[in-house]
Amino acid sequence: MREQVILECTECKNRNYNTMKNKKNTPDRIEMSKYCKFCKKHVTHKETK
Repeated sequence: MREQVILECTECKNRNYNTMKNKKNTPDRIEMSKYCKFCKKHVTHKETK
């Protein structure tokens, strides 16, 4: 039921993180506040396809 997703920075559009999510519990796209090494600050990262 768990699948791997890629998180993309909302500011610079770089794909920085890979993570897992449970599709049954969270069918929507996830958003997390993570550190972006290209922006050099904490920004929101959204799930991409």
